[in-house]
Amino acid sequence: MEGVSYARMPRVKIRELKDDMARFELRDTDASIANALRRVMISEVPTIAIDLVEIEVNSSVLNDEFIAHRLGLIPLTSERAMAMRFSRDCDACDGDGQCEFCSVEFHLRVKCMTDETLDVTSKDLYSSDHTVVPVDFSPDTSSDSAVNKGIIIVKLRRGQELRLRAIARKGIGKDHAKWSPAATVSFMYEPEIHINDDLMETLTLKEKKEWVESCPTHVFDIDANTQKVYVHEAENYSYDDEVIKKAEAMGKPGLVEITAKQDSFIFIVETTGAVKASQLVLNAIEILKQKLDAVRLSEDTVEADDQFGELGAHMRGG
Repeated sequence: MEGVSYARMPRVKIRELKDDMARFELRDTDASIANALRRVMISEVPTIAIDLVEIEVNSSVLNDEFIAHRLGLIPLTSERAMAMRFSRDCDACDGDGQCEFCSVEFHLRVKCMTDETLDVTSKDLYSSDHTVVPVDFSPDTSSDSAVNKGIIIVKLRRGQELRLRAIARKGIGKDHAKWSPAATVSFMYEPEIHINDDLMETLTLKEKKEWVESCPTHVFDIDANTQKVYVHEAENYSYDDEVIKKAEAMGKPGLVEITAKQDSFIFIVETTGAVKASQLVLNAIEILKQKLDAVRLSEDTVEADDQFGELGAHMRGG
């Protein structure tokens, strides 16, 4: 891309950080790196999810395959997923995928003994590893109605029973969506907004309010004391051009100038709860670095072949 230097070092600035959500700025880079980071977060960062289900007893209204599918989509705490082995690469169990290094075993045994409908939830899954359990979605409030009951798997009536054994394994979202740690990852160019103050002062207060309210994402506001229009939340701008159209309709073209910074991006990351948002970003950066190192190594190999020519080919048996 013309005018873009690849010698720059990208910088990250955190704007908002929660366990399941992060908003941050990525600066001094280009769209290719931003998109690569987004794609890695969605499909390359590993998590742990139920991959094998052995049904012992199922007299519920749902068939075995339906229940197995629902179990696979339950997010599991996956802080140690990066350190686990993929079952296909595990030498301890010869790729069987059922040893302590590459899997976690779960059991579920529930039977309804009353006339009330019994909810079977993720709370009924018992793990062989206390670090890998169904994600707890307990709310912050302490009211009885807000008690976490887990993710519903199936409902049972009197006499119905469900007993099963499940194996959870490490995987990535590229293989199946159940392994994706990201609920959503989006980014946008950071907008650069300049208000023409001289032209703005030619508007009446009523016209200023109409112009400010024309922005659907509430980017602008009016100072109560000075009655001056200012940029309130620039990152809320969605490039809808509504304020530009409004200014033109009012006969005031050039009232505001909005451009996109080509080297600055605003990311919003929401996780499934399998890993914390901060850890998801760090893991994605680490995986992206590994991929870039692999590319650089392959390029070095090609350069070496070019340098040694026929000698390199002969040494490889060519």
